[in-house]
Amino acid sequence: MEALYHQTNRILQEIEKNFQKLVQTSGAPENYDVENEIQMRITQVNSNCDRLDVLLYKIPASQRQNAKMRVDQLKYDVMHLQSSLQLFREKRQKREAELTEREQLLSHRFTANNNETCLDIDYALQHNNQLDNVHRGVDEMLSSGGNILSSLVNQRSTLKGAQKRIMIIGSTLGLSNHTMKLIERRIVEDKYVMLGGMIITLMVICLVVYFIVL
Repeated sequence: MEALYHQTNRILQEIEKNFQKLVQTSGAPENYDVENEIQMRITQVNSNCDRLDVLLYKIPASQRQNAKMRVDQLKYDVMHLQSSLQLFREKRQKREAELTEREQLLSHRFTANNNETCLDIDYALQHNNQLDNVHRGVDEMLSSGGNILSSLVNQRSTLKGAQKRIMIIGSTLGLSNHTMKLIERRIVEDKYVMLGGMIITLMVICLVVYFIVL
């Protein structure tokens, strides 16, 4: 376990040296190789830490606590280095994106405007026009409402005249109610006479048929 611990500690020291080189040569093409080497060594340190966790249970219990503290320190150091590498990569990517945008902006060719001129709409004028349209719509609704009221007044006058005529007709019909009742009674009597005649005729036919067949 001691040999693996010292080996892992040496790898961490090499990673720190590579970090110094990475910062000093920031922006150089070989930085990508240095980044990849640092990431590879960080992966190796993580693997060694996993092996050290297993070897902790093979040493005497009296030495285990001290050994575990040293392994935890290795884990903390490698986690810190991984975070630093990630931060460096993010800064580099941001810087490269800014350089790319700058190059695109410098290489972009601007063309002259076409002959068509586009004017911005005056929002206050547009709002005023919309209010005028609303006012005209309200005026039209009021005018339609006035026409409807006038029509209702005319209909009311017409209905009053019709009511008077109906009352006159009703009074006229009241004078001849007795005559109408006599007519209705005569119609009912005629209906009974007709039904009685039909029944008698059917009975006679049935008797004639009965006797003829027998």
